[in-house]
Amino acid sequence: MNRFLNKVVIKMRCDHLVSVVDWETETLTLRNIRTTVFIFEQQVPVDLEWDEFDIISTHFLVFNHHGEAVGTARLLPDGHIGRMAVLKEWRGKGYGSAMLKKILEELRQRHMQKAMLNAQIDAVAFYEKFGFQKVSEEKFFEAGILHIKMMIFLK
Repeated sequence: MNRFLNKVVIKMRCDHLVSVVDWETETLTLRNIRTTVFIFEQQVPVDLEWDEFDIISTHFLVFNHHGEAVGTARLLPDGHIGRMAVLKEWRGKGYGSAMLKKILEELRQRHMQKAMLNAQIDAVAFYEKFGFQKVSEEKFFEAGILHIKMMIFLK
């Protein structure tokens, strides 16, 4: 029973450790995570990672039980979710799920009708668990990585 309770506590902690943050205030932390995941791990060219949308986006950070930021995502004003990344050693532990739940909650609070994203092919099943659907079967390369457009209609 203790193992079950520990899993519940960890899951609950993930849900409560997602913060909406400001780009200007948290630039260093946001850039560190995205640099590690996208530039170093996934080999995204530096000039493609940083753009004019960061300053106008809402940013999210998810923290582990030590208070360390382990993941990030951004939400553009039009409801497009992007730059979602969790550091490798923290994947599969609920941090990405907690972050996506918080983003969807934020969109609903804004009374947005839908959310869109360009999912890396390896992440399609993750987004489908939350109700995202492929817009079409057409795949495309973005920063050298195969993606597909997905969307969810919000209630």
